[in-house]
Parts: sequence; C-alpha cells; structure tokens
Amino acid sequence: MSNIKNLPAPSPEQGLNRYMQEIRKYPMLEPEEEYMLAKRWVEDQDTEAAHKMVTSHLRLAAKMAMGYRGYGLPTAEVISEANVGLMQAVKRFDPEKGFRLSTYAMWWIRASIQEYILRSWSLVKLGTTSAQKKLFFNLRKAKSRIGAYEDGDMRPENVKRIANDLSVTEDEVISMNRRMSGGDASLNATISADGEGAAQWQDWLEDEDADQAGDYAEKDELDIRREMLAEAMEVLNEREKDILTQRRLSEKSVTLEDLSAVYDV
Repeated sequence: MSNIKNLPAPSPEQGLNRYMQEIRKYPMLEPEEEYMLAKRWVEDQDTEAAHKMVTSHLRLAAKMAMGYRGYGLPTAEVISEANVGLMQAVKRFDPEKGFRLSTYAMWWIRASIQEYILRSWSLVKLGTTSAQKKLFFNLRKAKSRIGAYEDGDMRPENVKRIANDLSVTEDEVISMNRRMSGGDASLNATISADGEGAAQWQDWLEDEDADQAGDYAEKDELDIRREMLAEAMEVLNEREKDILTQRRLSEKSVTLEDLSAVYDV
C-alpha cells in the first residue's frame, strides 16, 4: 500500500471543508466493479485498482473520524489515521468472502482511530484493560443518554447505572470520569472550529442519530458472521461445541481450569 500515491491529505492549512469537497469527486463503486477491482489487487497487486478502492471510501473514513472529534485531537490527524485504517482494509480485503469493502473497512478504520487516540491521551496506557478501554470510548455517550451533564462527580445513581450498562465497577466509572473531565482535554474547553466561532469540545461529540448506511453495514457483517459461525459449528463434535460455547459464546466465560475439571484433562 505504500506505493499508492497522490491521495488527498487533510491539513489545518487546507481546511476540512476543502478536503471534504475534494474527496467527494471520487465515485462510489457498484458491487460488481468493486469485486473486479479487488480481484485485480489480490491476484495481480494492481495498485491502480487498490487506489480506486481506497479513494471511493475516503468519505466513509472521514465520516467515522468526525465521530471522534471530542477527544481534543486535531481533526486532520484523526482523518489521516482513519485513512491508514482504510488502506489496511483494502490491503487485506478478500472479495470472495461475500461482503462489501465498506463493511470490512469499518472495523479497520475504527481500530486505527482508537489506537491513535489511545497513543495520544496520556491518561490511557497501552496496558489498559479491555473493559477500561470500553469505558473510555463509551463513557460520554453513556452520560449523554441519561442526561448526566453535571460538573464534577456524577450523582451516585448515575454512576451505578453506567457501571451496570458498561460492565465495570462504580469506582472505575468515577475515576475515568474525573480523568476525562480534568485531564488532557476537558469537554468544556473552548475551541475554534474552521472559523465557525467558539464552541466547546462537548459540542463535537459523535452524533447519536441513526446512521442508516452504517447500521445496514453492521447488520450485514453480523449476519455474515453468524452464518460463518453456524457453518463452523457443524464440523465440531459435541465436546468441541460445548467448550467453544462455554469459552467464547456464553455471557460469562468459563475458565480453562473449570473446563479441564469437567473434561478431566
């Protein structure tokens, strides 16, 4: 992918409006065209085909990046990281799996953005647990859903509700809320956005309105994963099915120690 050149790059000097106008000139791909381009890339390493797949999805990457503007990081850099994730998705995309590139790319774009945010925020270390990362990326939306806009510590009933919703302890909710409210980037910090006047970071939080295209893509991906899982389960014996279900498909995962006791291994 390093030999894909001449991609438009967002920059503070350029302005986001100009960048968005530039990437709109690239046409969306029809399913058959996307499939043939992907085949050319997989079989012949055709960089022109890869370039077309990347540029046709720059709008998707930019839209997803806009949802992370509330973390106090330069929007142009977040979009650039989203584009890195998009290129990784194109590099690994297998057209024979049966789903669209946009569905596959969403996972790579989101991962690239979140890794960038985790690297950039000093309050979150790479060793943070998955539960704490989930809390970090979902706390503000959880507060918004229940109307917890108070300054300082949240009310106990709000802390308890968020802890239950995100499957973390109340102490973790309190600690993360304090760090995010008074740490590297306060949600109440004033910013200037593309000359549109002063605003606060909390005004730039991800839109909670339904995204029909995104919802469809995620549902499509989920349906495909369910079908693939069902097919994979068919080749397992009863013992293997039970172990997989207990370890990976149950709401509360069973430890390997417990399973070894059950199966005497």
